[in-house]
Amino acid sequence: MTAGLVEGFAKSGGRLTGVYNRLLDLTGKRLEILKEMIPRLARVVTFYDPGNTVAQEGARLGRQAAQQLGVQLIERRVSSIEELRVSLQGLKPREVDAYFYTPDAMVGSQSQLVIDAAKAKRWPTMFHEVGRVAKGALASYGYNYREAGRLSAKYVQRILAGAQPKDLPVEGYDKIEFALNRRTVREIGFTIAPLLLLRADQVVE
Repeated sequence: MTAGLVEGFAKSGGRLTGVYNRLLDLTGKRLEILKEMIPRLARVVTFYDPGNTVAQEGARLGRQAAQQLGVQLIERRVSSIEELRVSLQGLKPREVDAYFYTPDAMVGSQSQLVIDAAKAKRWPTMFHEVGRVAKGALASYGYNYREAGRLSAKYVQRILAGAQPKDLPVEGYDKIEFALNRRTVREIGFTIAPLLLLRADQVVE
């Protein structure tokens, strides 16, 4: 509703409906878990497009959480995929302790680029979605987009059967998962506390 795409959750009131989640709200908790994974965490890097208002807000929330946790958030503003690539290449392995995802559509679409660069520099990575862990990220805390997609498919079915989007509720998907990739743990020479492994909803081998 904040973006003005729908009139309300009970009925969208227009041509759009579907599933939403509160990705931004988890930014602070995501950094908190990363700090728990790396007690000596001092510097984390994040990349975002300064022209994206959602990304700006995500960076602000990340900055706020970092201050509370005593962590320095190193912000790299990138307006294109090429700028992201150059910025990743320009960072020295020991310049930061980890990569931390703050919500940004362009950077999120290039998660494999970030994951591969981070592995080469032996950085732990914290993402927002379990699918990134399956692709090699060390950890994620957030929503399972595959499961959210299953819920979205029900809307497609109802609309194809004749339902009008304006009459359908906008549903929230609020199942949050913590995932870890044990193979990445080994590849970057990292150590995960046994209690964190036990807490994980998914562990990718």
